[in-house]
Amino acid sequence: MTGIKNPLKSSDNLSELVYRRIKNDIFDFKLMPSERFTESEIAKTYQVSRTPIRQALYRLQQEGYVEVSFRSGWQVRPLNFRYYEELYDVRIILEKAAIEILCTHIGEPSIELVVLKDLWCIEPEEYLKDIKALSQQDEDFHCSLVRAAGNQEMARIHRDLSEKIRIIRHLDFSKQYRIEATYAEHQTILGFIFRKERDSALNAITEHIKQSRDEVKKITLQMLDSSQFI
Repeated sequence: MTGIKNPLKSSDNLSELVYRRIKNDIFDFKLMPSERFTESEIAKTYQVSRTPIRQALYRLQQEGYVEVSFRSGWQVRPLNFRYYEELYDVRIILEKAAIEILCTHIGEPSIELVVLKDLWCIEPEEYLKDIKALSQQDEDFHCSLVRAAGNQEMARIHRDLSEKIRIIRHLDFSKQYRIEATYAEHQTILGFIFRKERDSALNAITEHIKQSRDEVKKITLQMLDSSQFI
């Protein structure tokens, strides 16, 4: 196992804490794609018993983050770009549906949209530089757009989908030009929505998500090729 520190302390809800810890370690590439491990190794690293470890791993297996083999133990799910491309396709459908609603809404903009405008329509010197914080704020931007449409089930599905993409999505901000491009693209999308320019907003969100998807794939392949995942 690679680079995992700070063992967990005991808790009445230890299984939940272990679950969150393993998932975060997968998102942060402390547990690498395709990396194999045993319950005993995780238990030793986190300094907890195997029971909460097993409970957490079965939960992560159901969500598609890890796989188990009778002979070789557990494995972090290998990167499968076709799988992530399908998730991005669904994300485009959901966000376009949300924008359709937002651009046909009559009345004042929702508080969600006003907050997004305050966060993203800022001067370059105010841009977030912390990659992890910016990645989370970017995810919140897209989730907020869908929430603002008012369909709770659509928002829930989109939120769950966004979490599955998170493992590779934060790589989009490992290049400085993508930070600046993301702010510019979000500002453009919000401008179209506030002006009710439906077709332009739909085209902008589609191109924005496709650009992010392609950049993430390119960066991931570069990192794999240079052995940065090893």
